[in-house]
Amino acid sequence: MELFRNSIFVRMFLAAFASQLGTMVGTMAFAFYLIDRFSNQPTYATVAEMMYSLPTLVVFLFIGVLADRLDRKRIAVLSDWIRAGLSLVLLLAVHEDWIVAAFAILFLRSAISKFFAPAEMSLLQGIMKPEQYVQASSLNMSIMGIFMLFGMSMGSAAYYYLGIEGAIIIDTVSFIISGLLLAFCHFPLHVRQPNGKAKLKDLNMKSILTDFGSGFKYIVRNRLLLAIVLGFFFFGIVNGVFSILPLFTMKYKLSPDHYQVYTPLVMVFLGIGYLIGSAISTPLIKKVGKVTVLITGLFLVGILTIILGSFAYIQLYLGIAVLLGIILGPINVVLGGWMPELVEPQSMGRVSAWIEPLSTTGQALALGFVAIFFPALVSVTALYWILAASIFIVSVYYLMVLPSLNRRHQHEAKVEMPG
Repeated sequence: MELFRNSIFVRMFLAAFASQLGTMVGTMAFAFYLIDRFSNQPTYATVAEMMYSLPTLVVFLFIGVLADRLDRKRIAVLSDWIRAGLSLVLLLAVHEDWIVAAFAILFLRSAISKFFAPAEMSLLQGIMKPEQYVQASSLNMSIMGIFMLFGMSMGSAAYYYLGIEGAIIIDTVSFIISGLLLAFCHFPLHVRQPNGKAKLKDLNMKSILTDFGSGFKYIVRNRLLLAIVLGFFFFGIVNGVFSILPLFTMKYKLSPDHYQVYTPLVMVFLGIGYLIGSAISTPLIKKVGKVTVLITGLFLVGILTIILGSFAYIQLYLGIAVLLGIILGPINVVLGGWMPELVEPQSMGRVSAWIEPLSTTGQALALGFVAIFFPALVSVTALYWILAASIFIVSVYYLMVLPSLNRRHQHEAKVEMPG
């Protein structure tokens, strides 16, 4: 594969792998710790998930602007190393059983992580050819599939064999490795700072607001990009509910006594499907097109979500999880490969900065709803119906607007081509 002949891409690929490995292990181990330590208070697990998402609403104004104005490599490396330091503080908080402090550290660590993604995405865009975007997105989805396959199991194993402290240490080491790999990458200056050299002291609130507003104008000018970005609000709702749904399904519906075993299995089977879906995504997208894959896939995911919520047997649940993963793989490849195609390198950070708040707002609303109403007023099955409704809303919206906008975009791209 041509991408792996690029040594910088290989290092970034390995850095992403290390970072996601630690994050998955640490996150899942902490969820198991909360469920074990506070078994009569499922709200704590939901609050922890909110600590991972809410920081976006605090820092969203700055993340994209900094990624476009400052040194992208430096932002990514410092993000990893600061998170490693905060993980050590989290270790102390957990050891002393300071649960409020632990939530505060999770909030801070998540806030720092928000600066990583726009910088990394912009760096990746700068070292790839346009025709490699879908291929790179497929590889990233494969990593996600691997972590679905093994991440929760590793988080569970780390928690039960090493304890929550051991899991957090794994988390810390992964951030250090990721930071070192990125530190040894040599990017051209135009990739690191495409808008020219600038330092933090050169920025002020007025310039930050101006740049943030320019990201909004950029999105609005491209109606296809605007349509895709608006859908991320509902994707946030889906992510918020689904981040805790397998755990709650096993704990409070299908297997209360063995949820520690079956919750990781859900992610294993979903990961198997994800790997299969990611493997077939590139030829599938070339054959039928991005729009068809995205819209058809979303409708199928909505139907399968309703089916999942109706099952009372674990074996059937796990089987549908495989199908769900197969469909989700190409959907995520489409979204991941489309963004670099539609956004110029010098504006990628500012555009990404608008996606994250929309997604996080949806995620925070969903998690807040679950924290307040589950299990007193809303059942596990009802959560699946809410999830399916959100998926169907974005499916219908995309069906109405994407086909015509994509045809217009392709026509304009052909007109702009020389000759």
